[in-house]
This record gives sequence, C-alpha cells and structure tokens, in this order.
Amino acid sequence: MVEVKFLGSGNAFCPQGRLHSLVLIDNKILVDVPPTIIPQLKRENISPADINTLLITHWHGDHIFGFPFFILERKFISDRNGDYHLNVHLHKGGKEKLEHICELAFPGTLIDALKERVTFCETPLGDVINCPDWKYERFEVQHVPETDPHGYELKHVSGLTLLHCGDSGPCNEIEIRASRAHVVIIELGVPDEVPTEMHFKPSTLKRLANDNPNTIFLATHLYTNNYEEITHLPDNVIQVQDGDVFDINDQQQIRKIS
Repeated sequence: MVEVKFLGSGNAFCPQGRLHSLVLIDNKILVDVPPTIIPQLKRENISPADINTLLITHWHGDHIFGFPFFILERKFISDRNGDYHLNVHLHKGGKEKLEHICELAFPGTLIDALKERVTFCETPLGDVINCPDWKYERFEVQHVPETDPHGYELKHVSGLTLLHCGDSGPCNEIEIRASRAHVVIIELGVPDEVPTEMHFKPSTLKRLANDNPNTIFLATHLYTNNYEEITHLPDNVIQVQDGDVFDINDQQQIRKIS
C-alpha cells in the first residue's frame, strides 16, 4: 500500500484556502520545500525530523524557499541531538544553491547542520535513499530553463509507477511517461487564457488525460480557490485539496481516504 498526502495544493499565489503545493509520499518522502512548509507539517501533526527524503524539482522560490526554515526547525526543535539524517535528491549544482539560500536566510547558523546532517544526491536515477521500496528517475520537463526543471518517475516494489511532473507545461517526456504510469501528480498552475507553455492548463491536461484514460491524474498547484472546481475535465482527473490523502493498493487501485 502506498499513501499520497497533499499538504498543500496551491500555486505560487496561494489561492484562498490553499497553501503552496506539497506532496508527502509514504510519510517519508517530500517533493519540494515551499515557503509554507513548516505550517503545512504542523497542520498535519508531522514532525520535520520524521521526513527522510526530499525530491527537488526546480529552483523557483515557491518550491525551495522553505528549505532554510526546514533545516532550522530540525536543528533547534525537532532534532536537537542530530539523531535523524536528511537525504536530498536534486539536479547537478543544487547542493550549492540550497547552501546559498540557507546562508542568505540565516548567516552562519546552518553550516554545521548541512555538513553533518544532510546528504545531497545528484545522481539522476537509482534507489531513493533510505526508502528501500522506491526507485526513481529524474527527467527534464518544460518550464523556465533557468530553474533546471525536472520531474520524477517513481517505481514502487509493488509494481506501481507514480509520476510527479514537477512544475511543467506539456512536453514529450511527460506524454511518454504518463502512458506507462498508474498515477500522475500534475501541476495545473494557470487558466487557459494565460499565454504560456510553461504550465499545464485545463485544455492541455484534458488532452493528456483523454490520451491516457487508464491513468489517474491528481491535479495540484492549482490556481483556483479551495473547493472551486475547474469544469469539463475528464473523469480520470482529480482536483486535490489541502489535506487530501489517497491510498494506492497493490492492484494499483486508488482510493481517497480523507
């Protein structure tokens, strides 16, 4: 059984009732570290020290600017003795970027914690560190090039393939990988009238979902207010809300449990 919990479902602007998009897999793996990460974890009674692994998709602030606060909280509150280690999977050059924003946020304060309590892994594929049930492959997606945008194809020992598309617009990599995934977490960041190819919109997600009718799409990073539905999306698209939790069983069947 795999659990997927949405600690936040909003885009960069945090629409009413939504915090920044944030997904927790099996209570151990977080995808990205948005600025709202500490209240998001507290709201669900999750200790930052309980998080084993971070998967970083790209360098926009609404996806990584919570990292200094996450490390600060672990150092001084939830893991004062340094008993728990954090593993961070990220694109090449990412270690220096995260160290830099930590130094900007809290000069001199987090250097020791980053050195002694964090392992940075820039390998593009392999085992998810300290999560033996999962393997990953990081792949390039369509977003602002300067942010090194990537998604993650995650494979579970049960046979489940879970695709996290990162913050992307339509691209060949997502089209190919969505066709073999059981569940796709996809960021639906803007309405159709916004002139950009860097995000999925209702019309482009509709095409992708219709092309893959056997795949479930969990739409997050939404521009709508909480409980405001985007209409005319296919039945295999679920628009998530903050706090939604899904179970996926060994037969790759998905069920919302809260």
